[in-house]
Amino acid sequence: MRATNVKPITYMKTHSAELVNAVNESRSPIVITQNGQARAVVVDAASYDHMRDALILLKILSQSDAEYRNGHWKSQEAVETEFRKRFPD
Repeated sequence: MRATNVKPITYMKTHSAELVNAVNESRSPIVITQNGQARAVVVDAASYDHMRDALILLKILSQSDAEYRNGHWKSQEAVETEFRKRFPD
């Protein structure tokens, strides 16, 4: 895992408030290591939400692409017709 900010787990244990402040100010993730190996990543809540939303969007796009490739799609006209039937003026 590539990261510019890496801290050992002992740092997290003894400086947790500073770690949280640093992450929130810089908006850069901090990789936490244990026995020299990356074990966790600390990110600010806004960045986490943004990453989660991006992953959800990618999953939806991937599923849509798979459905299209399997022939499960409708034309815009067909969707509009169904919409008008379900929700008449």
